[in-house]
Amino acid sequence: MKQIPDQSFWKLWNISFGFFGVQIAYALQSANISRIFSTLGADPHNLSYFWILPPLMGIIVQPIIGALSDKTWTRFGRRIPYLFVGAVVAVLVMCMLPNAGSLGMAVSTAMIFGLISLMLLDTSINVAMQPFKMMVGDMVNEKQKSLAYSIQSFLCNAGSLVGYIFPFVLTGIGISNIAPEGVIPDTVIFSFYAGAAILILCVIYTTMKVKEYPPELYAEYHGIKQEAKEEKTNVFKLLVKAPSTFWTVGLVQFFCWAAFMFMWTYTNGSVAFNAFDAPTVQNTVDGVTRTVLDTTSEQYNAAGNWVGILFAVQAVGSVLWAIVIPMFKNKKLIYSLSLVLGGIGFISTKFLADPYLLFISFLLIGCAWAAMLALPFTILTNSLSGGHMGTYLGLFNGTICLPQIVAAVLGGVILKLFTPAGGLAPEINMLVLAGVLLIVGACCVFVIKEKKAEA
Repeated sequence: MKQIPDQSFWKLWNISFGFFGVQIAYALQSANISRIFSTLGADPHNLSYFWILPPLMGIIVQPIIGALSDKTWTRFGRRIPYLFVGAVVAVLVMCMLPNAGSLGMAVSTAMIFGLISLMLLDTSINVAMQPFKMMVGDMVNEKQKSLAYSIQSFLCNAGSLVGYIFPFVLTGIGISNIAPEGVIPDTVIFSFYAGAAILILCVIYTTMKVKEYPPELYAEYHGIKQEAKEEKTNVFKLLVKAPSTFWTVGLVQFFCWAAFMFMWTYTNGSVAFNAFDAPTVQNTVDGVTRTVLDTTSEQYNAAGNWVGILFAVQAVGSVLWAIVIPMFKNKKLIYSLSLVLGGIGFISTKFLADPYLLFISFLLIGCAWAAMLALPFTILTNSLSGGHMGTYLGLFNGTICLPQIVAAVLGGVILKLFTPAGGLAPEINMLVLAGVLLIVGACCVFVIKEKKAEA
């Protein structure tokens, strides 16, 4: 089998650069979806259900994209056509979603419009995101994969940083951060517009700079025989033949991504009440009166912006930690340590009510995020042959999406257990639970055994 040559730093950079723009879109979605749907009138106990759609789309779309791109060979490349189409659709939807409350629709209609837009946005982001991971698997040798995924992690977090701070920055330059009941503030709307523009520019850059290997050369680099190239992809057979690494890393992934789903869902309400003293109002739905946060208040919307800042701090922590990770030869040790630090960060949010002290919490959470972005794919791709790389990575995305779906389904049920009758939902308890899940995941890291799959 012919050895994939070493790539220069800048070639590795170009392979992943478009991920910067994709991650801006993902960051805007992650930081603002709970805020958007709460503003539209969603009950906190039902908030997690709105988060089911993104991972559900991911678990359906990414294996399909992986399998299709494994068999796609065009003059534009193998993975890049999917990347470009996904980005174009994402840009269009990003201009639609934040306007869900501004079109004069009834609350229920605005909710449906927002849900459809969210489904399309996450589907397109998934289509655009997966090819970047695949291109590293396709074009980078084992020696450089850790560096390549670390660069991807850096760009991912840099993109997150930009996406998270957009509403805060726009507020600072005078754009309105409050709006009438049921209407999304201009700071959020314009943030999505800016993110869409950056996304398409970054993706265009990658499509111009990256030239994927032609079929014959790819086959030589990955030891793929003609029969293997002609073999039809059978997903179930591939799962049966999957190396044990696929399943053990997937176990760790389950706890990690369930934890972060709770973070995305409940941080906004937690920070608004615990750190910004947002006022509450009585809300009666179907004859049931509940105490909820006043989403039209200045404090609530200031907290919404601050959540973006905290997520940005997380991204900074992740960028810094991503530099540290390659220094450790023992991948499992640094993986486990990173998750423990993240778990401590989540648990500490219950005891640090000052907005600035929460920086400590989210810096620690960033350590876990850096490890989750870089290490699972490094460990997994080193255990896979090249023939079905894209399909396996698409299937592996199930270990990211499935725990998010489970967390979204159970989140409201668990939150109700903490909520007194007629009282305000203590969303901060869900962040503590997230911390516990990360620590459990850290323990599971040590069951991982790296094993090379047969070609």
